[in-house]
Order: sequence, then C-alpha cells, then structure tokens
Amino acid sequence: MNQGRYVFSQIMGLVSTTSFQTIVNKHFGDYKVREFSCWKQFLCMAFGQLTHRESISDTILCLKANANKMYHFGIGNVVSVSTITRANETRSALIYEELAMLLIKEAKQLYKNDNELEVSLKGNIFAIDATTIDLCLSTFYWANFRSTKGGIRLHTQLDLKTSIPEFILFTNADIHEVNVLDIINFEANSFYVMDRGYVDYKRLYKIHTSNAFFITRAKDNMNYRRLYSHPKDKTKGVLYDQTIMLNNYYAAKDYPEKLRIIKFRDDQTGKVLVFLTNNFHLKATEVAQLYKNRWEIELFFKWIKQHLKIKTFWGQSENAVKTQVWIAVSVYVLVAIAKKKYMLKQSLYEILQILSISIFERIHINQLFQQTQLQNIKEQNSNQLILFDL
Repeated sequence: MNQGRYVFSQIMGLVSTTSFQTIVNKHFGDYKVREFSCWKQFLCMAFGQLTHRESISDTILCLKANANKMYHFGIGNVVSVSTITRANETRSALIYEELAMLLIKEAKQLYKNDNELEVSLKGNIFAIDATTIDLCLSTFYWANFRSTKGGIRLHTQLDLKTSIPEFILFTNADIHEVNVLDIINFEANSFYVMDRGYVDYKRLYKIHTSNAFFITRAKDNMNYRRLYSHPKDKTKGVLYDQTIMLNNYYAAKDYPEKLRIIKFRDDQTGKVLVFLTNNFHLKATEVAQLYKNRWEIELFFKWIKQHLKIKTFWGQSENAVKTQVWIAVSVYVLVAIAKKKYMLKQSLYEILQILSISIFERIHINQLFQQTQLQNIKEQNSNQLILFDL
C-alpha cells in the first residue's frame, strides 16, 4: 500500500538498489566518495530526464527549489553543478550501461508473452538499425565523423514483439552501421529485419549459417539469376516471388546459397519494394509485413530523442556523454517496466508526459493514471472543442 511516497520515488523504487550497488562496487564507483554516491548521481540525472530539464544547471535549480522534498527522493542535500558534472566526467559509464542491460533483462521477462505483430512466429523477431546523434566537433573532439562535424552512432537491436532493446552499442559516427553484424550473436530460428544499408553478403551468410533468418531490401544493382518463380498474388501486392542465385564472383563466393527475392507493392503508399531473404517458408505478404514492422525501431529512436534528453548533452567527455545516454535508456526501460507492473493502459509517450508533471505528487501511480484516464473520458464526452486534439 502506498504510504505517501512521491511519484518519483515509486518509479525509482523499481530499480533494485542491491543490484545497483553490486554494479557500483564492481567498478569502484563510490571509491573515496563521501556524500554524492553513484545512486544519488543516477537519481539526479533520472530526475532531469523525467522532468525534461535542459541542462545540469536547470536540473540543480529545480532540485534546490524543492529542497524540502529531496530527503524523500533519496537525494538528500542538493549538490552543486560542478559536483554532478565531475561525477559524469569521472565515474565509469559502464555502471549505467550494466544498469540499463539489467533493466532490459527484467523488462523482457515482463513482456515475453506480448506480441502485437500481425505475423505469428515462435522465434524472436528483431529489427537492427542505427541512428546518428550530431555533436559539435570543436567541443566533442573525440567524436570523429566528418572534417567539420562530430557525432556518435547508436546501434540498436530491438525486439519487435516487445519494443524492448536487446542490444545497444555506441560508436563514433564514422563507423559504418553494417559493422555491428560482426558483434551480434544471432539466435537460431530468429528473424533479423534490416534496411539495405546492412546488405553485406558475407555477413548475411553468417546469419544464414547460424540457422537464423534475415529480411532486408535488395540493392538496385544486385546481379543475380532466377532459378524458380513461386506462385504470386498480385491482388495482395506481390508482383513476383523468386528463388535466385548471385552472379557476381565475389558476391557468390561470400553467399554461395540460394536466396529469395520478393517484389511487393504497398497499396497504401503505392511504393514498390524489393525484399531479400533466406526464408522460404513464410508467405510473401508475411515477409512484407515483417519488414513493415521494422518501423518500430525508427519510432524507438524518435521517441528517445524527442522525449529524453540525449540531443543536448550535459558533459563534454566521451564518458559523460555515454553516462547520459545510458541513463536515458534506463529511464525509457523503467517507464516500460512501470507500464507493465502497474498495468497502465496509456502509451509510453503518455506515461512519460504525465510523470513529468506529477513527479512531486504524493499519490499511488495506479490512482494517478486512473484519474488521468477518467479525465480523458470526460474530455472526450465534452461538447467543447479541445485545443490540441489532433
């Protein structure tokens, strides 16, 4: 039963402090630390993420304005900007990377029976993609990208059944996205959906030899020969469905097995897409549908960039940037965990927006979102126009 705990404390209470401290001890995060521990650092940064603060100064100012509540938040005395900046610069970002992966593991267990995809498959379905976060090269000198531009690249493998990231890797933006395929451990009978930037036949063959399946888009200049044409249904958008072999000497050497190529027209957009896969059992329309679901990873990137503070960085070193991004990922997963544990009906976006203005409320989260749901119903039944009803 809720005993007057703040909403912020309830969300942070979803993190196991025992597990967190084990990670901190592993990396000596609290070595020679008197007051401002790694846990307090995480709370301050998470507070800034949840309340959409624009900078560390903005975060500290907001915390000081509510100093009487900081004891109940677990933060205690509010520290200076220089203290939290120094912590972000010097304490290993691996602490928050391991925390994020621990939360991801917990979220996967909570969502393991969820599957909102139209195609029902026993194996896992993953989308692989990367997004680039631009940085000022003169400030972030370590983030090499172009001669006048810096940046980091966020490589992600997203579980499409649960919308929970399975794998995350940060590199400089000059590292091509296809290189991440050398690191991922491919699971047998799982599907990996990628755009054509990942078409590298040697790497695709690695997926094939792992008894896994890939779905991607064929390159326009792909040289191949048709071996067999499968039945097609043009009324469902399937223009052709063929078994092929690669013609180019080096491509055929890198991928010596048969491939399947599908030309599909999307009735909604009118676009014609050509898919490449090593799976010969799914229907052509199911292959197209799985590729369509790849858009979920684009929504993940858009969501985390727009609603969590990773486009404006609160530190200049590589360690500070990684710390901020890993804490942003942790907050995203915490919201997903809260949605499941509290059985909330709202979307992750709606939950985060409500939390951002309710952090200082002493109300149980279930009651908070029940009231919000009732208010939404009341507004929908109202005859008055809603200003931002899009």
